[in-house]
Parts: sequence; structure tokens; C-alpha cells
Amino acid sequence: MGSSRKKLIGTAVLVGAALTISACSSSKSDTPSGGAAIAGASSASSAPAVSAADAKSAADFGGMDALVAAAKKEGTLNVIALPPDWANYGAIISGFTAKYGIKVTSANPDGSSGDEVAAVKSLKSQSRAPDVVDVGGSYATSGAADGIYAPYEVATWADIPDGQKDPNGLWYNDYGGYISIGCDAKRITTCPTSIAALNNPMYKGKVALNGDPTSANAAFNAVYAAALANGGSLDNIQPGIDFFGKLKKAGIFSTVNAKPATIESGETPIVLDWDYLNAGYVTQFAAKGVDWKVADPTDALMAGFYDQAISKYAPHPAAARLWEEYLYSDEGQNLWLAGGARPARLAAMQKAGTATASLVAKLPAITGTPSFPTDAQTTTAKNAVTKGWASAVS
Repeated sequence: MGSSRKKLIGTAVLVGAALTISACSSSKSDTPSGGAAIAGASSASSAPAVSAADAKSAADFGGMDALVAAAKKEGTLNVIALPPDWANYGAIISGFTAKYGIKVTSANPDGSSGDEVAAVKSLKSQSRAPDVVDVGGSYATSGAADGIYAPYEVATWADIPDGQKDPNGLWYNDYGGYISIGCDAKRITTCPTSIAALNNPMYKGKVALNGDPTSANAAFNAVYAAALANGGSLDNIQPGIDFFGKLKKAGIFSTVNAKPATIESGETPIVLDWDYLNAGYVTQFAAKGVDWKVADPTDALMAGFYDQAISKYAPHPAAARLWEEYLYSDEGQNLWLAGGARPARLAAMQKAGTATASLVAKLPAITGTPSFPTDAQTTTAKNAVTKGWASAVS
């Protein structure tokens, strides 16, 4: 939660169906719907038609078996800015290594999306350069425009909604969620379940964000959610800024940046953050005597996704492509789901019966229609927050 990985402003244009949870989930299978099996692939292989660095799909490289063999030969995958407790990445990395015997080198786990893009550009001729990135929406689109990503379509490409991927395969949504309200039920008598409910004297000094919304993505989106709950819109974030200004004037909003230590100490017993991060704290804090409750606000559904992309300069191009195949297989998607995040293929997996039902059942319930700002709307909102936040909460 305190990771600087959140210090980016950017969203992706999404379709609401990808985050809508239906009741048809079932148990997972080992084979991705709409694509070839990943582990122990039985698809026919042939001599690669192109090099791994130029392959735009596993088929281009001669099939999944050929891709697996080439990736194992490389033996290493370089990732960056992936905290092990962020969306279950620790288990995902371990699962990939266990399945393929490929060592994963994880650099700068607390880095930001900006750090990832900078590393791709500055280390492009070195063996320690990132093979893949997991970045916020603005860094996905700007990186594509800068020509630093390699096009690639995973076997389950058709399951990713059109609005959640670059049509040329340069980036694609991986996991996301909604801004939620986390609450320590042992310290707070009645936990709030809406943004409007935060404006209550009983919460004096208890409401916090994970950082400054001028630089922290989750905090910025929390202000956006507050706008939606207070008569604003995706084109007008000012009511959200005004709302937090009102909470600050009333002594309700604390400018302490929330992180695990402040939650455990009781300094920030109510925190607005992504629901998959708040949900992850339920188990983490239980052993420490914190009864952490999570609610997606009933009056505002602010959504956001992160994005995957392969570096054009990846020193391990086959491993990079196999990593993406793993992430977008049912196994990889269910591992994100186990981390409380909603994977990009969730709607298709629920329809196919390959999403783990018990994990879907643990996702915070949602009410209403999700809101997905465009890049233009996000830029306008970011500028408004940058100009008006400090004076509003001073």
C-alpha cells in the first residue's frame, strides 16, 4: 500500500462488462479458454518462422512448445516494480518459476510506472534491462507512442475486451479494481459504506488516503470517486476536491499517508484505496488483531486497470512472451483473482466456467455502473487536482 508503484496518474479506457461479476462462476481448469494449453502444451510445433523478438504470437514462433523450449533456453526473465504483496505477484512469480524452471529477476519492486519506462529506455542494450512492464494506463499509451513496446497477442487474446487492449498488441489490461473504503471494525463502531457517509463527526481524524493525489494514483482516483458521489462527473473532478476540503476543514480527513504501519497502529483506521489492496489486508491484519472490513462505495464506482507490455529491447524475448502467456492463462488470471484483483479475462472465464468460484465470491460486492474515464478526461482531472488540491486541504 505504501509502495511508490502507485505514484502514477493514468487509466485505461475499459468496458464495464469486464469488471461486472456474474453468478455463473465455477472452478478453474488448466487450459485457457479461447487458446492453447500453456503447461505441457500439446499444440504442434515447427521451426520458428521468425525470431522470438519478432514473434507477434506463439504461432509465429512455431507453436507453444517451441516458445516454452526457447524461453527455458534463455533461462531468465527480468521484471520490474512488482512488489510481492501487490495483487499476489509473489505467488505469480513463484508459480511461473515452478512451472517452467525460469529464474525471475525482480528489480526495484517499489518502483513506479515512470521508473519502469525509464529503465526500458536507459537499459535497452543491457542484459539486466526489463523484459516486461506492468504500468498504469498513461504509461502504456505513451510507451506505445514512443515505440518501446513489442506487439504480441497471447493465446487468449480474444477474451480481452476490445476496449482493454491496444489493437496492435502493444499493451493490454491485466488486472484492476475499484476505489474502496477499508475500515478497522475494532476501532470504528460503524464502518462507512459510501463516500457521502465519510462526512460524519464520528470519523474525525480517521479518514486517510494512501498518498498525495497529485502523485499517487489510488489517491487521485479516490478524489475522482468523491466527485462522482457529490454531483461531479468524469469531466468535472472539482466536487471531489471540494469534498475532501470540507472533510479537512471539519477535521475528518487526515493528511497522514496511509500504509500498513499506520493501519496497525490505528493512526489511519479508514482508508480509501483499490479494493484488491484493501481486500488483501483482511487476511494480513487478522493475525495482528485488526478486523479490516472492505466496501466498494454504494455511491461511486471508480475503476482502474494496469497494463502489460513487452519491451521492444527485451534481453529475454522468448521468456517475456511466455510470461505473458502465463499471466493470461486461466492459472495466471486466477492467481490475480486470488490476490483480490479482477483479471482482464474474468468475464470470459466466468462464462466458460474457468474462474475459481470461491475467489470470485470473496470480491467486494458492487452496486451501480462502473465509471471509466478517457485519457483526455484523466488529463483534465489531473490538472485540476494539481492546481487545487493543496489549497483545498491546507
